[in-house]
Amino acid sequence: MVEYFPAVTRAQEPRVSVCIAHYKDPKLIAACIDSVLAQESDFGVEIIVHDDASSDDSVAFIRKHYPQIEILASQVNVGFCVANNRMVAQARGQFVLLLNNDAALLPGALATLADAAAQQNPTGILTLPQYDWESGELVDRGCLLDLFYNPVPNKDPYRNDVAMVIGACLWIERKTWTQLGGFPEWFESIGEDLYLCCAARLAGLPVQALSESGYRHRQGSSFGGGKLTDGKLASSFRRRQLSERNKTYVLFVMTPTVFVWPMLWIHIIILVSEGVALSVVGLNYRPLREIYLNTVLSLWRERGFLMARRRTIRKTISQRPFEYYRRFVVWPRKLTMLKDYGWPSIRG
Repeated sequence: MVEYFPAVTRAQEPRVSVCIAHYKDPKLIAACIDSVLAQESDFGVEIIVHDDASSDDSVAFIRKHYPQIEILASQVNVGFCVANNRMVAQARGQFVLLLNNDAALLPGALATLADAAAQQNPTGILTLPQYDWESGELVDRGCLLDLFYNPVPNKDPYRNDVAMVIGACLWIERKTWTQLGGFPEWFESIGEDLYLCCAARLAGLPVQALSESGYRHRQGSSFGGGKLTDGKLASSFRRRQLSERNKTYVLFVMTPTVFVWPMLWIHIIILVSEGVALSVVGLNYRPLREIYLNTVLSLWRERGFLMARRRTIRKTISQRPFEYYRRFVVWPRKLTMLKDYGWPSIRG
């Protein structure tokens, strides 16, 4: 059940709908909303917030301090995918910008995105440079992928065609979102941006990262980790479980041609080996059981559904496999991260 709180005054024929998925912490989303309201543009903008059954006073806070915002208040926690799908269904703009509640736009962000979208033919997916909230350092300009669908941050200012963009700041035309089917709700959370961007590229649509303006992001604050902490990678069991499972789903559904079968088997072998190594090093077999073996079992249980999704995606393919893989790198991302940061810590 979703309770709808309309804006006191609605933007007349907005060109852009900014959709913010929120869960807990009014101060977190206040910085996000303020950054959108501070944007200067010559087109109409509406803001829609989906509150995912926050147990605090988030809805009351937004209604009191931001009466110009539409709120979809869910009575149950439904996750990031459902939240964004609901907001886009409610949106009236030609374009939507999906923005995390732990992100904030830099000046000129909306105008930069709108100008770039006008030059895309056909229209696809866009993002801005991502900067760390605390340090201000560049995190990425979109991402490339390794062969096992692990994101590889792109920091090249001259490369704008990328494999995927992070869902914390994702711009897309509303009709394109509908064409691609939106976020896969069976993902729950994590990896939905990877899925959407791969589907877009297979359909021959551009996925691009711009070099101007940007957004600041409190990485990992919304889902328990996924960032560096004191020079070490830290995450949660739930995040890693969803991440490994959903990346495996994307590999199976999206990889073109019969190349999927050898890649899938290699991927499974590496996954199990990684789980064994991580569990042995930490003298704790919970990671192997709850993350890695769970991924393999989930793939087996959902094989019929995933095959059906793969057949559906294959009907939309208009890009040759060579073009699809031009945004991939050969060297496995996890080996680079292991060399640079050591074994990740997993908590909770």
